[in-house]
Parts: sequence; C-alpha cells; structure tokens
Amino acid sequence: MNELETDAQKVLQMEAEAILDLIPRVDEHFDAAVDMILSCEGRVIMTGMGKSGIIAHKISATLASTGTPSFYLHPAEGIHGDLGMVTADDVIIAMSNSGETGEVLNILPSLRRIGAKLIAMVGNTDSTLAKNADVVLNVGVKREACPLGLAPTSSTTAALAFGDALAMALMGKHNFTSKQFAVFHPGGSLGRQLLLTVGDIMHGGSENPVVRGTATVTEALFIITDKGLGAVSVVDENDIMVGLLTDGDIRRGLSKGVDFLKRPVTELMTKEPKFITQEKLAAQALHIMESHKPKPITVLPVLDEERHVIGLLHMTDLVRQGVV
Repeated sequence: MNELETDAQKVLQMEAEAILDLIPRVDEHFDAAVDMILSCEGRVIMTGMGKSGIIAHKISATLASTGTPSFYLHPAEGIHGDLGMVTADDVIIAMSNSGETGEVLNILPSLRRIGAKLIAMVGNTDSTLAKNADVVLNVGVKREACPLGLAPTSSTTAALAFGDALAMALMGKHNFTSKQFAVFHPGGSLGRQLLLTVGDIMHGGSENPVVRGTATVTEALFIITDKGLGAVSVVDENDIMVGLLTDGDIRRGLSKGVDFLKRPVTELMTKEPKFITQEKLAAQALHIMESHKPKPITVLPVLDEERHVIGLLHMTDLVRQGVV
C-alpha cells in the first residue's frame, strides 16, 4: 500500500470514528429536539455559514423530502431582510462547529425577538450559540481528518450524519409512507418506481394479446408476432385466464415436429402462470419477474379480481419507464 492510499484510509477511519462517537449522544437532548420539531406549527429553518451552511442546506432538503417542512436561511442574507421569512411558529436549527460564527450570532437577537425556538448543533457546548439555544445537540469531534486540523472534514461529516438521524427519527414519527415520498420525488427513476402502477404501463385493450383455448398454436403465433410482446394470454369463453403461451414455449415445441403448430394452445401453454393486478406498483411486478424460479420471466399477465385478462406487461416496459 502506498502513502497516498494510507493517508486516504486514515481520513475515512477518522470520519467513521467521528460518526460512531455520536451514537451515545442520541439521548434526552435528541429526544427534546424531536419533540420540539413535532410540536412546531411552522417550518424547520436550517441556518449555518460556510461548510456548516452547506451541510445545513442538505439537512433541510432531507427534512423537506421526508415529511418535515423545511428551508435553508443564509445567515448573512438574514440580517439583510431574509429574517422576514421567520415566524414565531418556526424552529431554527443553527449549525456552527465553534458555536461562535459571527453571521449566525448576529441573527440571534432577531430570532429571539421573533419568538422562534432555537436548536443549536454545535461542536462546543460552552459556546455563545449553545448558551442561547433551547436545545443543544453536541456534534463535536475529537479531531478533523485534515492533516492540518483546519479544513472542516470530520466535523461536517458528523453533523451531516446527526442531521440525517434527526430527519429519519422525525420521518418515523410522522409515519411517512413511500407514497408520500413519491409525491415529493416525482422526477427520476425513484419517483417512477414509487408512483407507477401496473395499470399505467401495461398493454391493454387492442394491444393486449389474447387467444381462446381452442385456438391453434399457429393462430397464437400470428398474434404473438403481431403484438410483439413475445407471449399471448390464453382465456376461456368468459375471458378468464387458463394459461400463457410464450414464444419460448413455441420454440421448445419445435422438438415435437411441425405438426404441433396445428394443435390447440392448451397443449403447449404454461398453466397457472404468474400474474399481477393493475393497481399493484410496477416495482412489485419487477420483483415477481426477477425472482421467478428457475429463471426470471419477461412477461406478466394482468388480471382483474375475477381473473379476467385485462393486459400484459413486458420487462421492456419497465426498462423504458425507468423502473429497472
């Protein structure tokens, strides 16, 4: 191992230790912060300067996306008018490793006059910020990972981790669900996984390949080719599913000779195939398809409560929608 790798590993070790040191500090002070935020009728306003401000901004974003209304207030902008966004119903979480950051201390008198509650996340519990807070969260570290002991490294990592712990505790108290999370994350693959249902992306109506059980394999092959989904659902006279015929079934049928093409599909189809209903999440369909034994499947019939075939879902649909 060269010196570069050794130094990098030391940084990771020190930052990991800084986070582990926080575990005993999830105590009555942490509980008090959670209770204060839960009883807050306004918003949680994060503030901090420099690197602490960047961490505060991230924690605010995490809070907002997990059920706790929050925004970031730049302390320097605060003393030039942005304090007008703060109300007596709000809770302020002020971050400062030293607890003596000038820009943060400068807004304290106004925050107190407004009447907002104050939680201090500090590395120095004897600091001015801590002494003026309603609740103090100690996120101090033994040392920075910076070899000069100057650049905020372990301290910002610890503060970020403690902020995440706070956000997740609040998320649990709010009984925040995946559907609520999806409302706040409608973009990207995460939102699509959480929001999309099978009914949103299945092939239904005229796009849904279906044949009667009395149809021949040849007739079914024409429908499979026409719809381009690699399979056809087999139904009885009441449109209730009795099986599924895939192009794989047909390829395997070739070993029986050309004559099998004239046989009814019921002799070649897969009976009691896996299926799903349209209100289920697309992510659940993906799980069924990927976990199928002895090997994954690429198509999934969609049935209603009476087992009528109303659609067909293909793996490529999930890929196209970003669910995979």
